[in-house]
Amino acid sequence: MRIRRAEIPDASAVTDLALLLWPENDPQSLLADMLACIGGADSAVFLAEEAGGPVAFAQCQLRHDYVEGTNRRPVGYLEGIYVREPHRRTGVARALLAACVEWSRSHGCTQFASDCELDNTQSIAFHLGAGFQEANRLVCFVKDIL
Repeated sequence: MRIRRAEIPDASAVTDLALLLWPENDPQSLLADMLACIGGADSAVFLAEEAGGPVAFAQCQLRHDYVEGTNRRPVGYLEGIYVREPHRRTGVARALLAACVEWSRSHGCTQFASDCELDNTQSIAFHLGAGFQEANRLVCFVKDIL
């Protein structure tokens, strides 16, 4: 397994993996987002590859605004991580996370954060197993005011 930072030519492969994580997204919009993340100064995307191609990705960025549970800025933030089913529980996600943490550290971060949905027990278990501490539980609300 090889972990490397994604480059612009990888955007389609990253988008294909990201659509498995976020299937409700429009593919063209997500491709544009991935291109921006890959080419951005405050963001990075990492790929895990085997001989057959990419099997996982992680997207991270620097957040300069308040991040729940943190007390320093900027904060490295795990925006998304996905590993194809046959490669789960093999250390791929941890290796991708390590790449994101190191990238964040190299950009002056001393804290790294993430989030997930309250009912995503797999993600919660991954985060806790990877050394994250739960900072808060949050329910968000929205109201249309048209």
